[in-house]
Amino acid sequence: MFFTTEEILETIRMVQTEHLDIRTITLGVNLLDCRRDRLEETVISISKRLKEVTRDFLDVVKKVELEYGIPIVNRRVAITPVSLLIQSEDIEEYLYLSKGLDKIAEEMGLDFIGGYTAFLEYEINKRGLAFIKAIPLILNETSRLCASIVVASTRGGINVDAIKEIAYIILDTARLKNNPISCAKLIVMSNPPPDNPFMAGAFQGIERGEKVLNVGISGPGTVRAALERLPKEANLIDVAEEIKRIAFKITRAGEFIGKEISKRLDIKFGSVDISLAPTPDEGDSVGKIIEKIGLEHIGAPGSTAVLFLINDAIKRGGLMASSSIGGLSGTFIPVSEDKSIAEAVSCGALTLEKLEALTNVCSVGLDMIPIPGDIDPYSLMGIILDEMAIGVMANKTTAVRILPVPGGKPGEWIELGGLLGKAPIINVNSFSCKGIFDRGGRIPPPVNSFRN
Repeated sequence: MFFTTEEILETIRMVQTEHLDIRTITLGVNLLDCRRDRLEETVISISKRLKEVTRDFLDVVKKVELEYGIPIVNRRVAITPVSLLIQSEDIEEYLYLSKGLDKIAEEMGLDFIGGYTAFLEYEINKRGLAFIKAIPLILNETSRLCASIVVASTRGGINVDAIKEIAYIILDTARLKNNPISCAKLIVMSNPPPDNPFMAGAFQGIERGEKVLNVGISGPGTVRAALERLPKEANLIDVAEEIKRIAFKITRAGEFIGKEISKRLDIKFGSVDISLAPTPDEGDSVGKIIEKIGLEHIGAPGSTAVLFLINDAIKRGGLMASSSIGGLSGTFIPVSEDKSIAEAVSCGALTLEKLEALTNVCSVGLDMIPIPGDIDPYSLMGIILDEMAIGVMANKTTAVRILPVPGGKPGEWIELGGLLGKAPIINVNSFSCKGIFDRGGRIPPPVNSFRN
């Protein structure tokens, strides 16, 4: 891949002044052949495989980071879904394996390990129930392991019974040790991609090979800075073209770094996820991009259209730069991780209902949203159900990562720390949806799922 001197200098500027970084390098590892008759032997086999596969991983990532001067924020591993590694009705077995995985991640120096994953869009049997009931203990007694539960897909429809169970699990996870931050490692999904490098939803797809490296880049600050350089008379076509241009640049940089690491490790390069993933740093914000285009606050009328423009332009620019675009690729709107979005919630410009509307055109869904800890469980079920319906009907990935705050009231701010940021607790519509979940069952897939 050839870079001109101008491109190199522009990339240096993006890194130094505009928050450009490689948000994550995620090594996916297939562990299916690590299954043994005894759980203890399975954990030993997994430990041996992960240590073998990742032996030079962190060293190579660090060397590439230093050589090329582009920060790499997180080093992660995504494994074969745990629900495929053990199938048990014993909660203690899931806890034992999870603690083993967390210990391995700590010993290897990983930031996170993803793959405590189950697929429940069709049914929830006794094994699936045990799997999710272990989650509150697991997430409160481990620090690096992330969990994801798939409850809906365009092919399978929406498992309402699974959503009912997982809502209680989310609440129990937050309440067990009065720790809503533990819920930041738990996500409920529809239509997940098999190559998602972002936690908490990362896992190694069973058709993705023995090991593969995926890259997730991030550049909200870079996009915002580019828009600030546009003349004031620039129209929306000009805006979209400038976002495409910057997306092209940052995708090329991300793919170059990913392929360089893959080559040195002698493993397959998977894909680059070009999502704009904000941080709490000043200016590194999707909300600020939306405001720069012409709105007083994200959440104002017109926000959905502007987010659509940004998301589409990011995808167009990334596709021009790479044939290996994957993951979620677009824009994230996590409330606590984006200072501008959190402020929009605080001043009333952005509500939960408007956030849901925005998820029709963003890349993931309702993300990092603090809610009152005393929420009616059925209201939480309804929030999840609505978001899954958006994903199923649009045949896109959607997700819910929500943080019940024990004792918290709407309007109060919660400090989460680090990249998780801080945010106000959002108000939740209290009108009941209990009757839907009393009926139970599944919502069948939409007609468009039968086209193929």
